[in-house]
Amino acid sequence: MRYLLDTNILAFLVSGDSDSISNDTKEILSNHQNLLFASSISLVELLQLFRIRKIQPKAFQDALTMCNAIEKEFYIKIIPFAKEHVSTLSKLQIPADHNDPFDHAIIAQAMSEKMTLVSSDKKFKEYVPQQLRLAFNRR
Repeated sequence: MRYLLDTNILAFLVSGDSDSISNDTKEILSNHQNLLFASSISLVELLQLFRIRKIQPKAFQDALTMCNAIEKEFYIKIIPFAKEHVSTLSKLQIPADHNDPFDHAIIAQAMSEKMTLVSSDKKFKEYVPQQLRLAFNRR
């Protein structure tokens, strides 16, 4: 199966915070038959979190090393946000209390690519009626 990992899942992985990853999510991540992907949008978010020191992964001395590790050490393929994702994003019904444009882009990308989105964000559940496939990571 194909999974798009939300930024929060990537942050847990690079920070070594396995306590924030549920057993169901660990099973998804460890099943070698699953294909794992991350959006280029998530990398932008991750870099910003690193810069403002909201995440401080001890294993990586700089942001570039951390980002390279996503593909080389965690075997997660980074995919670009593209024109077809913008089309889905333009049609997305946004709940009034969810104003994060990065989240909206990642949701639209998962929907366009027909991937299951793995996230800890409770607001993402509101997009399931719009055909978002969601694997919720209960922390």
